[in-house]
Formats: sequence, C-alpha cells, structure tokens
Amino acid sequence: MNIKSSILLRVRVAFLLVVLFAGAVVYRIFYLQRIQGDKWNKMAEQISLRYLPVKATRGNIYSDNGSLLATSLPFFKVAFDPSQPSDELLKKNLDSLAYLLSKTFKDNSAKEYRRRILEARKDKRQYLLLSRAEINYQQKKKIQEWPIFREGRNKGGIIFEKVEKRYHPFSTLGYRTIGSVDETEKGTVGLEYSFNNQLGGVDGKALFQKMAGSWRPVFDGTEVKAKDGLDIETTIDVNLQDVAESALLAALTDHNADYGSVVLMEVKTGEIKAMSNLSKNPEGNYWERYNYAVGSQGAVEPGSTFKLASMMALLEETDLKLTDTVQTGNGEYKFYNQVMKDHKPGGYGTITVKQVFESSSNIGIAKLVVEHFGKKPSEFIDFVKEMGVGQPLGFQMAGEGKPYIKSPSDSSWSGISLPWISHGYELKLTPLQTLTMFNAVANDGKMITPIIVRSVRKADKVVEEFEPRVINKRICSKETLANLRELLEGVVERGTASNINGTHYKIAGKTGTAKKYVNGKYVNQYYASFAGYFPADAPKYSCIVVIDNPKNYRIYGSDVAAPVFKEIADKIYSQDIDVHKEYQPAVAYQTEVFPVVRAGFLPELSMICNEFGVSNHEMADDEEWVKTRLVGKSIGWTANKVKEGLVPDVAGMTLRDALFVLENAGLKVRIEGDGRVESQSRMAGTRVSEGSEIKIKLG
Repeated sequence: MNIKSSILLRVRVAFLLVVLFAGAVVYRIFYLQRIQGDKWNKMAEQISLRYLPVKATRGNIYSDNGSLLATSLPFFKVAFDPSQPSDELLKKNLDSLAYLLSKTFKDNSAKEYRRRILEARKDKRQYLLLSRAEINYQQKKKIQEWPIFREGRNKGGIIFEKVEKRYHPFSTLGYRTIGSVDETEKGTVGLEYSFNNQLGGVDGKALFQKMAGSWRPVFDGTEVKAKDGLDIETTIDVNLQDVAESALLAALTDHNADYGSVVLMEVKTGEIKAMSNLSKNPEGNYWERYNYAVGSQGAVEPGSTFKLASMMALLEETDLKLTDTVQTGNGEYKFYNQVMKDHKPGGYGTITVKQVFESSSNIGIAKLVVEHFGKKPSEFIDFVKEMGVGQPLGFQMAGEGKPYIKSPSDSSWSGISLPWISHGYELKLTPLQTLTMFNAVANDGKMITPIIVRSVRKADKVVEEFEPRVINKRICSKETLANLRELLEGVVERGTASNINGTHYKIAGKTGTAKKYVNGKYVNQYYASFAGYFPADAPKYSCIVVIDNPKNYRIYGSDVAAPVFKEIADKIYSQDIDVHKEYQPAVAYQTEVFPVVRAGFLPELSMICNEFGVSNHEMADDEEWVKTRLVGKSIGWTANKVKEGLVPDVAGMTLRDALFVLENAGLKVRIEGDGRVESQSRMAGTRVSEGSEIKIKLG
C-alpha cells in the first residue's frame, strides 16, 4: 500500500470515529432529556432546595423616657419572576418598566434592563435580581404601583426580599454604649451584644430554592415562624447624654488628649444617665471606639481619687482626727529607695489631715497610711477590698475590666507598695468602679451596683426587671461618712478643685492626676480625672470625668477634668428642677392689715384697692409689676422688675399672674397647692436657660 492510500484510510477511520462519538453524545442527550428527564429534574429540585433560617426582627432599645435609641427598619431588594406576566402584559408595559428601573436605580440603562428581562424570560428563569440596591418602605410602596408590578406577585412577578437594618434615631449619640450589630453578630458590641439573647429573638426556618445564584422562598406550609426579639428599656437620659458628650468632646479637642470618658449616675437608684467614651481615630477626630468607662483598657492606676479610700480607712480604723497635723516637709520625702513628691514646689510644711486631703498631698496621705498601717498592711488592703472596691461590679454590660489591688502576699509587693497604693498607684480600677465608691459616700454609705437597663419588655409587658444590687449596706460609720463628705466639699471650696467653686449649689469631689506606666516605666504622660457628686448637701447625681494624656501645657485633674464636671453639673442644674433648693422670699406680710394684696399687676391691684377704699400710694415710675409694703395704714407699691432672660420673682402673686410672668420668661411651670404663690424653686434673678422648669408652691 502506498503512502497516499495509507493516509486516506487513516482519515476515513478518524472521521468514522468522530461520527460515532457525536452520535453517542446525541443519543445520550436524547436519553437523559426524554427518557430520564423526569428523574433528573426531580433530583435537581432536591439539590437546589434547602431549609434556611429566617431572621427574627430584632428588638428595640429605648431611653429612660421611651425615646428610641436603636430599632430595626425594613429595607427591600427588588427581584422579578419574568415567567409570570402574560405576553400581552409584558409587551405593552416592558418599555415603561425598564425606564422606571433605570431612573430609580441608576445602575443600568433602560435598554439594558429590557434586554435582561427578555433574556431571563426566554431562558424560563423564575428569579431575576433587578438591582443590588436596597429600598425603604416608602419606595417599595411606589414600586408596587409600577406597570406590570401593580399586578402583584402572581400575575406581575414582583418579588420583594426583606432586609432589616439597625437604625439609630440620635445618630452617633452614645453609639458605643448602645452598640451595633452586623449580620453575622460577630461585630456586635455594647448593649446590643450584652442583651443579644433578648434583643435577637429566635430565628425561624423555611424552605428555599436556589435560582440564578439567589435563594427564593418556597411557601409549602412547613415553614417555622420566627419569634421577634424583646425590647430593652435603658436608664439613659438622651438630653443628659448629649450634655455629657458635648462637654467631653470640647475638652478633648481643647487639650488634644488621647481619649476621655464620662459617666453620670443617679445617686439613689444607681441608674446610669449618661456614658460617653471618645478617642482619636487615625484622622485625628474623636469617635466612640471603645468603652473605657467599663472595659479592661479603661482599668488603670487612678491616682489621687483613690485617696478617698485611704482616708476612709484612716478615719474608720484609727483614732485620727481631721484636726490632727502631719509634717509633709519641703515637698519631697523618701520611702525606702524611692522619693515621693507633692506637686506644690517647696511643699506644704506642717498641715492638718483636712488640708492633706484638700490639697491632695501625696506625702501627707502616704505618711499617715504608713504610720497607722505600715506594720499591718494587710489590714489596709482588706479594709479597701471589704468596702467593695476589690471585685468586679457585675455590671450589665459585657467586658467589665477586673479591678486589681496589690496584696502583701503578691510576689511584687515591696517596701514602697503601701505608700504608693495610698495615693492611687500599684492598683487598677475602671472609671465606673471608682465612681461607684464616690456614689456610696453620696448615698449615705450604701454602695450599690450601677445599672444601665431597667427592664426587658414585650410591647408594654415587663418580662424581666432589674434593680441595683447592694454591694455593701454601710461602707463606714456615720461619723466617718460625715467627715468624708466634709473633706470632699472642702476640695472644691478651698482645695485643688477651687476653680470650679462659686455656683448656686455645692459640688463635692476629688481631683486625680496619675503618671502613666508605659513599657515598664512611668513617663511624662498623665491620666487626669475628677470624681464627685452634686448638689453636695442633697446629692442627686454622681459623676466621673477622665481625660487621658492631655497636652497643651495643662495636665492636672483640676485644670482638665474638673471643668468638664462643672459644665455638666451646671447644665443639669439649669434643666433639672429637682436639684434646686426652694427659694424662700424674705418678705414678711402683715396679714392683719391687708391679707389679700401681695404682689401682681399694678393697674389691677390699684383698681381693687380703690374699689374697696384701701389707701394706696401711686408710684412715680411707670411700673407694671409690683410688690406691696405697709406705709402707715396704707399700701405702698415696690417695683418688681421683670427682666428678659432672668427668673422673675412671683412670690405673693395669684396663680394667673405667676403663670403669665413665668411662661413669658420661657419657663415651664409646675404647680403644687392652691392659693397664692408661697415659694418658687428657682431664685429670682438667675439666668433662664432654654427648656428650664420652675416649681411654684401655692398656699
């Protein structure tokens, strides 16, 4: 056989093999589709069907007055079943639908939307995601009225896939405290995380079919309905949260600090009214990244605020008096191999125990503690721990930092441990743990756990209610408590925080300035703080302010943290009528002479006196509002000026006149009793702030 015949034979054999293979493929396709088609279609359906979880609607988070702090809002993805509309309906309305889709979502042209729908219909697809964009409920209602879609799901093929998103009505206010939640719940923090079991509800399940890469629900009657999450009612006051956050932000910006924290607590109830934590982000702006008030990163050496515990131990466990004296020297004193310094150059010399605390003398407090507890340091440490400072509070939010107070049994205990612990070193506390100690002093010696959630609710029904737990019924004797309150008030009146003195109400508290421990040594960076309560004579609120690593030449708690405390306290005082002392007028009326005429609108009072024949003296000045005085057997008028922006004096007025004057001054009035005004809660002549309230007693 020649070469040509050989090649030709090989080509014919190859061609025959290709034909046979192609025939086998065609036969196999015919066999699978026609003969075994039903079998494989059923198997495909089984593979593409799956039971998947149906997310429960997450519960709401409310403030103390019922305002929404966090809620879940429904959003929707728009999909389409192009096999549902009739040929006539699709042909008549497709162009209009494609135009509306393009105009609304702006991700494809009308021509492209038309092409995608027709192609999916040709391929007999039953699911087409029209856009990845999510729409709100109002947009959903509009889209339901579009051509084709207005025919509904069965005839129009419209599919709305619900997606819930967490929404904060007050934006970033208290963001870290409220927390956030993501779809996987791995990024959940704050109250959202701490109460996730209650808020999250119980997911349901339903049968889904996979179509075009997405899962479409199949309503076959086997689905299990999800149980929606419960709501939680917090103790947060939105207005006070705003006050605290604004004051903290301004201070951090002014001092170029690394981070800051504020906690405001109601003394008797332990309810947290505000909690703000701000730190710098990479761009240099402040935001809520971490809860330093509660978390482990916020557990640091507190510095001189801990002197409250040291002084409590001294007054309770020894016979020390506030009038006793201590020699602090020239501002430097050596304990073993370490030199302790007071911040005043030249020192304080010989001063009383009271002055030691008010001036925050490190040497003074350390010498007193070493003198009385140096041979038995465990007694000092045991006292502090038994008071309630040594253990976690069991706070309602997860991630509470564990307090640390060095013990004589620790391997790191040394000869300088006791004097350094006495003024706030070699121990760690979070701001909330420090505040709890100060709150106990304000609360007549009763130490309670702070709370931030009052109740768990299902609509209006209370499912679970929370109350503060008593840590220590009495942290010290009444005598010691009275001395401590005197000391804390003295700090503001004469001591290191005298720069915030001079208000219409008393503040009690303690400054703190601690060097920071970085990479195994103390560096020239400072942790400034102020903790206290107000009004000092009838405490309603306790508060702590922390500013970490302040710069710009001011580093002390008195210069950095105390002014923030005062700003918060001043604003609360202007808004909260319950912290005001009632203003008692000094006027003594002679009821046997003119029992009815007290104060009011001059033209009306003069007319009444003239009608009843009561002698009265006209005023030379053109005044409208007056008070009365006795001139012999006649009535004299004294000007009662009503000045814009200042609280008027309404003592002696009728209710009608008092309401007219006070409401015109921009005050919200609360009334108690009947008759004429006997007293008013806000002192006349003080400045009126927006939304201020005043209580008047009638009698």
